[in-house]
Amino acid sequence: MEKDNLLIKVLEQIKLHDEINAAELAKALSITKEGARQHLLKFEKGGWIEGYANKSGVGRPVQYYRLTEKGDAQFPDTHAQVTVELLQSVKELLGESALDQLIENREKVNYQRYASKLDQKEIVEEKLSLLSQLRTKEGYMASWEEKDGSYYLIENHCPICSAARECQGFCAAELNNFKQLLGDEFQVERTKHILSEGKRCVYKITPKS
Repeated sequence: MEKDNLLIKVLEQIKLHDEINAAELAKALSITKEGARQHLLKFEKGGWIEGYANKSGVGRPVQYYRLTEKGDAQFPDTHAQVTVELLQSVKELLGESALDQLIENREKVNYQRYASKLDQKEIVEEKLSLLSQLRTKEGYMASWEEKDGSYYLIENHCPICSAARECQGFCAAELNNFKQLLGDEFQVERTKHILSEGKRCVYKITPKS
């Protein structure tokens, strides 16, 4: 069990940062650099991660590691195959309009759940902090940051990715929910999309002048 927990922790760190080296992993897990290196080599041998030399900067190349398809598959895609099959059946039997109604209903339910909690927060930083926590509990590995006068909501994983690939109405609905939750005083746009870039979704939140 200890080994399983360690594997999960290592995979989570790589998922969050796209790539990692032994020194970065050692700092994140509070272990020695040599210990981190040994764990990375072991998990590479198991096919969970793959190493490559990063030659950025001067000096010797640094060995970095990223997830393999096997490693990435450890992050849940909620009932992926069943969900996709159901969506396909809805489209075939009931048509696109029925699928749109299902997505719209899901959007309303999610909005009400988030709004019941976010409405208690006054400032955007508090709202983003709580929203990140709620999304992380749902499997999105979410965080937020402020940079150059804008806020960024970052989601490192999509637990409904298979469903979203089948019907991107899910993605549009989530963006619309974020716009409503944060209010008219903010412009919300998706600047990175996990479906097209394969890494994460990033939402830029900018105060309207």
